[in-house]
Amino acid sequence: MTRLIPLDLICSMKHTLAHIAVNARLLLPYSTEGISRYAHEVLSRMVQRHPEIRFSFLFDRPFDQRFIYGPNVDPYVIPPQARHPFLWYVWFHHMLKRKLKSLQPSLFFSPEFYLSPVPDIPKIAVFHDIAYEYFPRDTPPLASSYLRYFSPRYAQLADHILTVSNHCRQDLIQRYQLAPYKVTVSYNGNSSEFQPISVLRKHEVRTQYTGGARYFLFVGTIQPRKNLSRLLLAFDRFRQQTEEEVKLLIVGKKGWQYRGIYETHANMRFREDVIFTGPKYGEELNALYAASIGLTFVPYFEGFGLPILEAMCAETAIICASVTCMPEVYGRAALEVDPFHPEEISAAMLRLSKEPLLREMLIRKGRSQRQKFSWDRTYEGVWKVLQRYLTLDQSCECLSEG
Repeated sequence: MTRLIPLDLICSMKHTLAHIAVNARLLLPYSTEGISRYAHEVLSRMVQRHPEIRFSFLFDRPFDQRFIYGPNVDPYVIPPQARHPFLWYVWFHHMLKRKLKSLQPSLFFSPEFYLSPVPDIPKIAVFHDIAYEYFPRDTPPLASSYLRYFSPRYAQLADHILTVSNHCRQDLIQRYQLAPYKVTVSYNGNSSEFQPISVLRKHEVRTQYTGGARYFLFVGTIQPRKNLSRLLLAFDRFRQQTEEEVKLLIVGKKGWQYRGIYETHANMRFREDVIFTGPKYGEELNALYAASIGLTFVPYFEGFGLPILEAMCAETAIICASVTCMPEVYGRAALEVDPFHPEEISAAMLRLSKEPLLREMLIRKGRSQRQKFSWDRTYEGVWKVLQRYLTLDQSCECLSEG
């Protein structure tokens, strides 16, 4: 006698077998900037909160065990290492496509905009910005060509797009002629590792990095879009207007097309007061934020701008560019400047260095503004979108059983 299984039980059984394949190539040790940080924060929560779901993490190189967030993760290393436009194409369009066909997951999630053109699998991508569409010369030529050719195609290929600011959402909708319902915003979050430090610790940090002098801070990759050449010109102008030997710390790794930045530095009058520290992480980075006069963050294009939020959490004042998405992040908790006018940046630096009450006011506003952001909310926004496609996939399978 054949026993009939209720439809709701079949659906429940199917749900426990949901399978998400993930582009995990940006989960790298000591890479906490921007997209890598986003991938870590979202994926760690997703895996740990959904033990009933199987995850396939697809790496392009040997992985660090810390990124295998639970027993429900199956890691795969798929060569070649995709760190060049030719290899991006080989990895996403051939090697990854072949693996996805083999795995047949319920959906494919990419924490960046790159996708694999595999049919019959829902694809969710995260676009963090499309700066390359507006400033193509800020990226090496071959990479720029790849990004501008494939970015709109990936946007059309995606079943749904997540992004990190309303500015970027509108950008995507207008530039790529997307239906508004296809693009969802889920802001980046703040982290508990960024917080205020003691007066004694501030003194220790300044002694270590600047011989005890006060300093302004920049955090980010050294590349054209971060607008460091104009920041250096502004700092030189600021130093000419004050007798105090204030320093400028540039915290971050070398990115690309940075020669012009170092040429600007070499021609500065106060170049000895600029200190390139290289990248810093964890408690050390937090201390650098918290011991500074303020963060000077003046890119002319950002998708979100994590250093703004990190500075608010570390309770330091902020000077920030008033363009693209950045006002969404700082609200009223920053001195706004035009990133294309060094004289505005230098004037803001002068005010912040001379007016402790202004710094305290900005810090106080930052305490309120930072409450709007958390990685838990980021994850929840992402999961809400992914769940929609998992539910659709399970419903379709259940219906086909009936």
